[in-house]
Amino acid sequence: MARLDVAGKLPWYRRLTVQVLMAIALGVTLGVVVPEFAVELQVLGQLFIRAIKMVVAPIVFLTVVLGIGSIGNLKQVGRVGGKALLYFEVVTTLALLIGVVVANVVQPGAGVTVPSDATAEVAKYADTGFDWRQFLLHLVPESAVGAFAAGEVLQVLFFAVLAGVALSRLPSGTRLPIVAGLEGLSALMFRVLEIIMRAAPLGALGGMAYTIGRYGVTALLPLAKLMGSVYLTMALFIFVVLGGIAWLSGFRLLGLLRLIRDEILIVLGTSSSEAALPRMLEKMERIGCSRSVVGLVIPTGYSFNLDGTSIYLSMAAIFLAQVYGVQLSIVQQLTLLGILMITSKGAAGVTGSGFVVLGGTLAAMRVIPVEGMALLLGVDRFMSEARAITNLIGNGVATMVIARHEGEFDEERYQQALEGNWDLEPEVL
Repeated sequence: MARLDVAGKLPWYRRLTVQVLMAIALGVTLGVVVPEFAVELQVLGQLFIRAIKMVVAPIVFLTVVLGIGSIGNLKQVGRVGGKALLYFEVVTTLALLIGVVVANVVQPGAGVTVPSDATAEVAKYADTGFDWRQFLLHLVPESAVGAFAAGEVLQVLFFAVLAGVALSRLPSGTRLPIVAGLEGLSALMFRVLEIIMRAAPLGALGGMAYTIGRYGVTALLPLAKLMGSVYLTMALFIFVVLGGIAWLSGFRLLGLLRLIRDEILIVLGTSSSEAALPRMLEKMERIGCSRSVVGLVIPTGYSFNLDGTSIYLSMAAIFLAQVYGVQLSIVQQLTLLGILMITSKGAAGVTGSGFVVLGGTLAAMRVIPVEGMALLLGVDRFMSEARAITNLIGNGVATMVIARHEGEFDEERYQQALEGNWDLEPEVL
């Protein structure tokens, strides 16, 4: 065990927050000073994300099944799910609208040189489209085992909801032993997660070193206005829109951000919100949200509540229209919003998904040249970090809002967490 300080907590240099920050700083330094070596460190980030993905499916399954099974009231399950989906649609649509408005006002694409030719990397996105039939078919796994093996969160979620409903309808004599067994498995998987989280600083080091070493800070200069606009818009969305939603729901956004700071830093280092998914499931429950709400809202939000991705998609599309001198009418911009409302729902909370969805959106519109995405290749990784962090915070706020509105929130536990009277800090090396 690590030596604790007099307050019964880990000393500062053993805290995850401090170690991840130090790892990010070291990664940036290595990327600038020795970029060739830094690129090779990508394997550290890849290994960490693979290890996280290894436990995502079982943790999501166990959390959802135990959450629904503990409710015992299927009407409440439907009510929570309905409220969550309505919230997701309203907030992501607002994010899309804000992105379009800011891009029209700031004009980040004005004066940017059109690329002479499209890179080969863009070709794979040219024919990317969104098919509702395929999306719906993809929700239902051909094999439950296959869904776990492939790490398909939505398919695991679908199977988990069915299993949770079935569990809640079993007689107590049969249900209770199953619940006890699943509780034990859940405790085991979170212990495995705790071990994996000890490597979070190495994952952040590898991810950040690769990003800076591969693309370099000079890649940011030509598109600095777009980068600045995206980051500023997402910051305004977080602190104004999500902050306002939090205030209306009776809690302070800054307090929540302080409680999930470790997850935010992990996402910053790895550029993947999925890297923090298992910890978010545990932490949101630990700070007062009921397991049933957490199990339904967080996994669903990772595909349907992507606020950061929505902002990026709308701003990137308008940016490319400005670069090519395409004057989009009000009707065309409303059409763009409508298409994005659909295509953005197919994005997963993993690195690069926003870029894939952007290709599908441009291909569907047939107005903005898809080859213009070559401009974004160099900086997409940097904007991916902003997208992932905004997505993470948006899902944290959504969980708090739904839990409080459903009366499934423990205010006393939340206040204790704000005061530091809890222990969710993994023991890191």
